[in-house]
Amino acid sequence: MGNLRPSEVAAAGLDDWRQLYQALQARFVTGDFATGLALLTDIAAAAEEADHHPDLDLRYAHLNVRLHSHDTGGVTERDLRLAARISELASARGVRAAPEQLAAMEIALDTPGYAAIRPFWQAVLAMDSPRRDDEVRDDDADLPRLWFQHSGVDEPRQRFHLDVMVPPEQAQTRIDAALEAGGVLVSDEAAPTFTVLADPEGNKVCVCTMLQRDD
Repeated sequence: MGNLRPSEVAAAGLDDWRQLYQALQARFVTGDFATGLALLTDIAAAAEEADHHPDLDLRYAHLNVRLHSHDTGGVTERDLRLAARISELASARGVRAAPEQLAAMEIALDTPGYAAIRPFWQAVLAMDSPRRDDEVRDDDADLPRLWFQHSGVDEPRQRFHLDVMVPPEQAQTRIDAALEAGGVLVSDEAAPTFTVLADPEGNKVCVCTMLQRDD
């Protein structure tokens, strides 16, 4: 079973869910801890039945759910099936999803030669990414992934910057808010895939979406 392209995931019509990087994510607003725990228990039983297990993060008033296939390193049909089932369970308990609250973050490091520095970051972060050599990644999502952005030897580099992955429908809202808060638009040439902003001191961030990432 192979990974689905972002456009295929979006076409599945899972309104509660968004693909952020290599995973499907949802947030269910439970309102209280007991309701969240009950929904978590429902999901655990469904996951055991499907033999496919999500990452569950229970907070006081919401439950975060993250789905991806460890054996392929991405989103597959079995993730879509379990996501649909989880949405059914949430609906049965009167719990709504809040996709507008979703986001995921990676740290990007500009470098002309990541092969020389990647072993250091693998060691100090105790992370790996056996399927890609331009990142180190924690598939359990305890830490943000570190992505090595190639830059030319003579290009000016900022070194580290943040990439914030948001649902496509939330990107412009985030951008507008950042600009209103004193930010500067550096480049929107690659929008909607990513838009580069900077704070008043010139520190950069990319507001990213999964749109146009099938290649």
